[in-house]
Amino acid sequence: MDGRDWSKFLIPYEQAVEELKFKFKTLRTELKSREGYSYVEFVTGRIKRISSILEKAKRLSVPMDKIESGIEDIAGIRIMCQFVQDIYAIAALVRERKDMTVLYEKDYVANTKESGYRSYHIIVNYPVQTALGMKTVLAEIQIRTLAMNFWATIEHSLNYKYQEVLPEDVKLRLKKAAEAAFLLDQEMSSIRDEVTESQQQFEDRSNVVSRCLNNIQELYFYYRVREAAQFQLRFNELWEQEDDWGLKELAEEIQSALIRSKKGDQSK
Repeated sequence: MDGRDWSKFLIPYEQAVEELKFKFKTLRTELKSREGYSYVEFVTGRIKRISSILEKAKRLSVPMDKIESGIEDIAGIRIMCQFVQDIYAIAALVRERKDMTVLYEKDYVANTKESGYRSYHIIVNYPVQTALGMKTVLAEIQIRTLAMNFWATIEHSLNYKYQEVLPEDVKLRLKKAAEAAFLLDQEMSSIRDEVTESQQQFEDRSNVVSRCLNNIQELYFYYRVREAAQFQLRFNELWEQEDDWGLKELAEEIQSALIRSKKGDQSK
């Protein structure tokens, strides 16, 4: 043990995790806005526990003064997606980014581990601005489907219980479960277009509803009470009828009325 102050040592890694989580969550929002569909379903992140860092350093024979370069996943980001195809789309987006440098990639989706583990790992150099200046840290980005993540979470719990030495029958059942999870991923991928189209329709309808209601409220702000009330009644009727086309036309009418109200207010 080198007597280092671990709380201070981990500060740049904690900052890297928070920044990367924010950036990939923002990417999800931007993709939904621009393309109507995001490859990113959700994002999590964590800092490796000190005990885990020490155990891994011992297992890999990494000297204490080489931990920063020898342990790649002290900062870890996990990106979950719906379909296997999305994993590779996200990986391509990561490669194109200018705010991090990809060092190498490990494709455990195409090259499944013996245990059945599937995931896509990208090791990056990520610069963070600290109180002491710029510092570049290693971070691991894992990309996997929801089914892969479910399986990996169970495997991790069992490895912890059996201290990495799983009984043979448990290994076999886990491997069968991994294959079942991958079959599910393959089946879902076969209907990807239908699923994404349905999600797009839901997103479009949600946006139209938000536009209608927000603009009706803004009409009240401009004292167009009667007009706003009439629009609200029409909205309620169309909503009950599930008339999506009618709602879109109504949204345009409300938008036009709001523009007129703003112009009238400016001319006073």
